[in-house]
Amino acid sequence: MGIKLLTVDDSKTIRLIVARAFKSFDCEILEASNGVEGLAVASRDKPDVIILDVTMPVMDGTEMLGRLKSNPDLKSIPVIMLTAEAGRDNVLRIAKMGVRDYLVKPFKEDQIVERVGRIVELKNLAGSSKVRKRFDDPLKVTIVDDKGAIVDQIKAGLADTPWKIDGIAQAQSALQAINDQMPDVVFISTSLPEGAGFWLFQKLRGGMKTQRLPTFAMSVKTALEEQARAQQVGFSGIITKPIDFNELKSKVTRALNLDASYKYFEQRDGILWLTFAPQFNATAANEISSHLSEKITEAVDSGLDKLVMDLRQLKSVEVSLIELCINVMKAAKDLALKTGVVGTEAICQACKNYEETKEWQFASSIEEVMQHLGGGNA
Repeated sequence: MGIKLLTVDDSKTIRLIVARAFKSFDCEILEASNGVEGLAVASRDKPDVIILDVTMPVMDGTEMLGRLKSNPDLKSIPVIMLTAEAGRDNVLRIAKMGVRDYLVKPFKEDQIVERVGRIVELKNLAGSSKVRKRFDDPLKVTIVDDKGAIVDQIKAGLADTPWKIDGIAQAQSALQAINDQMPDVVFISTSLPEGAGFWLFQKLRGGMKTQRLPTFAMSVKTALEEQARAQQVGFSGIITKPIDFNELKSKVTRALNLDASYKYFEQRDGILWLTFAPQFNATAANEISSHLSEKITEAVDSGLDKLVMDLRQLKSVEVSLIELCINVMKAAKDLALKTGVVGTEAICQACKNYEETKEWQFASSIEEVMQHLGGGNA
């Protein structure tokens, strides 16, 4: 049985840093966003270590610590305090509270692991070093459809990826081929004769090698009964025809947990760059959001202290873009990253039309944004 770690912090980013730091160890990560929630979780789960932020709404860390120490069932749980202040007086104040250790934010993942490792024995998980696949890896995709035109259409729709597409017309042949050489993902037509598509899916789910293989149903948009049946038996998802290839790529990315962050995030010249492509859409927004906390925490863990949002390639500004940029700003602020925005004059002006952006510092050139970053938070 692994150890239990409870993180009590109102910042989702800080809680993510802790979860990421211990993902390769045999740990159960518990979370709470304030002292009230933290006390409830501590009483219920009896964690081995509590990582407790000083400043929180509802109930702060100081009050929660006092209540922990006055509770006979909880007072012996070791506590590591998190603080944004590094001054001597603040450190002495924390030490007098009876905590086991403390960390000043922002901190790196290895620092929190080292602190917890002083208190409890951390055991590595077997196989935790498995490399995550990227969106641009040559994935093997198997299409099971008796209509060659559909297979050709999918090959054309995915031509901008390095994915290898194999089309198989017969369910029995597909089962043999899949077991002989395991693909990364399978698409099965639900309209194969005599329910062969559903037969194949059940065979895959019943096989030791293939039971966890991501498998999608393909169905004509109006075939609602087929889609309902596919959902009921447990397909990974449904792709409707005519096929929206942005949706297909997005579903494969989620099913395989592919790393698509390289399309948007890059650490360069001591800065984390977030670049928005000209074809910014809902899919891009979702991908950026899904990687945001991870990439920001990686940047801080690598010693970076600056983030630049590069909007220069955009042609227009929509509400979804502003909402995403606001989330970026909040996540960066949580970890004290200096943040700048660079874009064309037209894009910058369009952004300024939104109330939420009035305090942002915009720049129309890299040189200008670098001046802002050198002078303080943008």
